[in-house]
Amino acid sequence: MASLTLYSTLQERLMATPFDGAYFKYPVLLVLANRVVSCTTAALRLKGREESLYPNVPLQKFIIVAGSNILATTCQYEALRHISLPWQALCKAGKLIPVMLWGILINHKHYSGTEWVTAAAVTGGCSLFLAGGSSLAAAAGRHSSAYGLTLMVGYLACDSFTSSFQDKLFRSHRMSSLTQALYVNLCSSVISTAGLASSGQVRPALSFMHQHPIAVWYMLCLSAASTCGQFCIVETIKSHGALYLALIMTLRQFVSISASAWLFGHRLTAAQWVGIVLTFGSLLWRSSRKRRPSQAQRRE
Repeated sequence: MASLTLYSTLQERLMATPFDGAYFKYPVLLVLANRVVSCTTAALRLKGREESLYPNVPLQKFIIVAGSNILATTCQYEALRHISLPWQALCKAGKLIPVMLWGILINHKHYSGTEWVTAAAVTGGCSLFLAGGSSLAAAAGRHSSAYGLTLMVGYLACDSFTSSFQDKLFRSHRMSSLTQALYVNLCSSVISTAGLASSGQVRPALSFMHQHPIAVWYMLCLSAASTCGQFCIVETIKSHGALYLALIMTLRQFVSISASAWLFGHRLTAAQWVGIVLTFGSLLWRSSRKRRPSQAQRRE
């Protein structure tokens, strides 16, 4: 939660706040920097543990995860140029339903009525937040918030698929979380490099960083926070599954919203706060239901 809250704050600083009047417009470069740092860290940790660097998983499966992860991350970064972080954070809270749908399609899972009710309540809370007032960062001359919403739909679809497919890999193959992190990030680095080169953004991106060196430090800090959070995410998926991760990630959005409102001056309406209470209250209700012992357990 700490690393991903820092990660969200730095995202907003880089993508939504100008540097001497100029905006950073190279989300693929951020993806590449994140993946290179994560890949290097995973390789060093595997070497330090004297574990094998060679997986027993077909490489194309890592490429699938890497491709969907790059699409999700790029949509997330680009969306911050058109909507504010509080809006993006509450959109992310709606990922429970796509995670459950991908879980049914990919892993043939079955979910209880409580889990479906929780997902519906969380989605309703997100909708109330969105309808309750404008927390958008769309300024004159920039794209409308509808484009930002479209990007977030793409993010939810790709990110939910990524975690569900990673869950499937852990269930069907024996591998450590470090091995999966290494090869997913290695494939992501290759794909990001190709995308950056083919888009012709290498020279403009280098020129921007030369003119605004503070952006380089923000990018390095962003990559470090992303790497720390990513290892926690992979380990959570391996130990508890994709839906449990989605619940944790939803709860941490409240911390991100609070930090963003404090640092960047976002104002939320009363209706939006009701949406927040509905969203996170539903998650707490689900958590208490799961902890409550069954009648058989109480009799024992």
